[in-house]
Amino acid sequence: MPLRVGAAFSDSNSRPDSEEITIRAPVRDQRPLVVAFGLLSIVGLLALVACRSSGPAPDLGALYDRAARHHDEHRNPVILIPGALGTRLIDPLTGQVVWGAFGGTQAATPAKPHGARLAALPMRQGATLSELRDGVVADGVLESMRIKLAGLPFQLKAYLQILTTLGVGGYHDGTVDYGDVDYGDEHFTCFQFPYDWRRDVAENARLLHEYILEKRAFVLDQSRRRFGRADPNFKFDLVAHSLGGVVSRYMLRYGSADLPADGSLPPLTWEGSSHVERAILIGTPNAGSLDGLRYLVDGRKFGPFTPTYPPALLGTYPSLYQLLPRARHGALVEAGAPDQVLDLLDPELWQTLGWGLAAPDQEPVLQVLLPAVASAADRRRIALEHQVKNLRRARQLHAALDRPARRPEGLKLYLVAGDAAPTGAVAAVDRATGKLTVTAHGPGDGTVLRSSALMDERLGQTWTPKLRTPIDWTQVTFLFSDHLGMTRDPAFTDNLLYLLLEQPAGPWSAGPDAL
Repeated sequence: MPLRVGAAFSDSNSRPDSEEITIRAPVRDQRPLVVAFGLLSIVGLLALVACRSSGPAPDLGALYDRAARHHDEHRNPVILIPGALGTRLIDPLTGQVVWGAFGGTQAATPAKPHGARLAALPMRQGATLSELRDGVVADGVLESMRIKLAGLPFQLKAYLQILTTLGVGGYHDGTVDYGDVDYGDEHFTCFQFPYDWRRDVAENARLLHEYILEKRAFVLDQSRRRFGRADPNFKFDLVAHSLGGVVSRYMLRYGSADLPADGSLPPLTWEGSSHVERAILIGTPNAGSLDGLRYLVDGRKFGPFTPTYPPALLGTYPSLYQLLPRARHGALVEAGAPDQVLDLLDPELWQTLGWGLAAPDQEPVLQVLLPAVASAADRRRIALEHQVKNLRRARQLHAALDRPARRPEGLKLYLVAGDAAPTGAVAAVDRATGKLTVTAHGPGDGTVLRSSALMDERLGQTWTPKLRTPIDWTQVTFLFSDHLGMTRDPAFTDNLLYLLLEQPAGPWSAGPDAL
């Protein structure tokens, strides 16, 4: 199918930095890049452009053309929810791209003071995480990413493949040009939910709930205009990748409810499921990802042509802490004592080991992020409090997501997970230096363990032949692809379109006489 990228980046003027800074972040891991819990690496993006399946692939157009052309008021609208780094972030005051472009005057770089402050979230003593807001806004799902190398611009594909798959099914929201393919003008049943992936999961879940209500009113209005009638009981289907699946799960369970300020758990009402029939989660780190810990401790350089994001900058993001592995699964142990499992969410552990915002060598970064704070002691006090707030919030979120619960009638939960790539499972820490070393791997997608996607509670516990998980899955499908590669796997695209277009909404009622 011919395909052209319809989205373009703005060429608006940007505010230059007056100086360039050198940030010496302890980026100790320089192995080949992977896509971490939805963090899109350059290698992953290039693979999306270059790789093609070597085996036979289904003709999706022939299989689903008739169903794709059929639109009525009973068709479930689809909402795509990307993973971390899957939404473009911009500074609306200057037009600078905070995430989604590298190189040139349009892209803010964390190597300069202004760019670092744009990329980080604010820190302030005595303020809650929800009160710590900046002016950066989400500006659409990242269909492609712009890289400038040696003065030459490159457009690399990000979530374009999954949008293309939805387009084959007739789900088109107008942002992608499908060339000669024409499904008419009834493309009001596909939406993209952009969100600031740096921020708290519960906060983004509330925004997703509000987005669904907003789009529900829009679809009802469109159905009345186009068909002369509307089904008031219609529901949405969610297609969520990586972190987007975690946001979706919280929204389904708690709707717009926040985590209580006293540290308790909100009532499990399943409020968010009232307007959702199917939630399809792809590569979701339901029990966290070891890569999240490594980035908070070591910082991250996302590609050979991208700047370094130091630990103190990444340490301002609540979402990274919320994607840490569960301590009960034994993800972190003490070097030389593999039976000594450590609590990943213990603030004292982070301060003792000098991790992230507590690292002494991050003082130059703190000076950039907190320019109005005069003393190093005050900056450290603010940073440590921010780290404590994030770790406590992560523990509370984990408890809310991990409580066992049967899904309500009418809601179906599908999981697509990888289980063929070696994936970090256990890390050992040297207490003397704070250095992390991955000491064990397990099956996964290279970023998310199979056991994490499933939320397999047999980890660290007595093994049983049957899966034990607090998540009431409707169906689980395993693929032999990497984290982002699953979205272009022919098995995924074929089964996704079947679920959305042809699977009966309820028990199949047609008997032999109907054949």
